Amino acid sequence: MAAVEFALIAMVFFTLLLGILEFGRVLFTWNSAVETTRYGARVAVVCDIGSSAVLSSMQQIMPDILSTNVAVTYEPSGCSQSTCERVKVKLQGLSVTPLIPFLDLPLTVPAFETSLLRESLSSTSNPVCS
Repeated sequence: MAAVEFALIAMVFFTLLLGILEFGRVLFTWNSAVETTRYGARVAVVCDIGSSAVLSSMQQIMPDILSTNVAVTYEPSGCSQSTCERVKVKLQGLSVTPLIPFLDLPLTVPAFETSLLRESLSSTSNPVCS
């Protein structure tokens, strides 16, 4: 009798436990996406306009990021290195596939954007940009 009761309770308990663990993994991915945009924006304000160092620095945190997932914009639009005022880095189009076998549908990660005021926008003296 005790084995039957344990089996019934264990199914519910382990299902709930795995759901909590999976939810934590998804939230970790979302937090990584936020930190990735922050780091990308920080690199973008000290490197040349259009530098590939932005994407490579973001890929250090989230290696699955592609260039199609990252949008870097300089404001005002059409500005030059000396006239830009702000840099925005946006991470979009990511998804997380849960590891739960019967839930095989990807969850879309919301788009995250970070905006910072320009700094040097010059990679001549910054080792991060190389």
